[in-house]
Amino acid sequence: MIFLVDASVYVFRAYHSMLPDMRDRDGNSTHAVFGFARFLGDLIERVRPTHMAVAFDQRSKESYRRRLFPAYKANRERPPEDLTQQFGRCRELCRHLGVAEFVYPEYEADDIIGTLAGMMRASGERSAYITRDKDLAQLMRDGDVLWDFGARGQFGYHDIERHYGVRPERFADYLALAGDESDNIPGVPGVGHRTAASLMKAFASLDDLYEDLDGVAELKIRGAGTLGARLAEHRESVFLARRLTRISCDLPLGVGAAGLARRKPDLPGLGRFYDVLGFGPFLRQQGARLAQLPAA
Repeated sequence: MIFLVDASVYVFRAYHSMLPDMRDRDGNSTHAVFGFARFLGDLIERVRPTHMAVAFDQRSKESYRRRLFPAYKANRERPPEDLTQQFGRCRELCRHLGVAEFVYPEYEADDIIGTLAGMMRASGERSAYITRDKDLAQLMRDGDVLWDFGARGQFGYHDIERHYGVRPERFADYLALAGDESDNIPGVPGVGHRTAASLMKAFASLDDLYEDLDGVAELKIRGAGTLGARLAEHRESVFLARRLTRISCDLPLGVGAAGLARRKPDLPGLGRFYDVLGFGPFLRQQGARLAQLPAA
């Protein structure tokens, strides 16, 4: 199994949960790096992965999705400057810990994770998605795990439908119909998550749904008689939304399974890194323990 970490979620969590008075020798904030290092070290100690990758977002106005829909994520405030500079150090931390890390211009961490999961699945490996982002549910296949490490429990493939009312393979279509407020993606007016899930139970995909809009009136859904006309009216925006909600799984990352194997930490480099950041013995001791774990 490969463990695929959605880094931004945990860097943000560390930024908001750790005391902000941690500084390096130049006065730069380091508390998010410390919290992320503790999270990543705890995860490695617990699961002892042979293969692991950490994916980072690179926010850009020229991103693939912003070009398609300029309002995409426009509702989000820009991260504070003292958080932005810590992301680069979190990437450096991964390298010192012997974990592959990725960022891809114009695309998101979700797309990196989707690409790596697809590559490993082709070689017979299952994936554990370490995230609190529901969007990654669409990548789930039987044997995979969706896990917000340190907070919520694990979700298996069949748990997704029990929790959200829709199978993972139809999750992107479901979000396109209902909209995704967190990403500023509008759905069909009057179509909430329950209605979207009902539609995705009745039809295999958006394509099948739009090929048989007359059949919507026969469903046991509130307002079914007028729902088909409303879906027809918003057809263009729905299919645009699916291009936004669907995770790309074909990025040219130029890496194979061997490049995702976890290596032993570079303890001298890690020690110098912690010296610069002003970190004490806790993380150094953890690093020493990680060096004793068998690597791939």
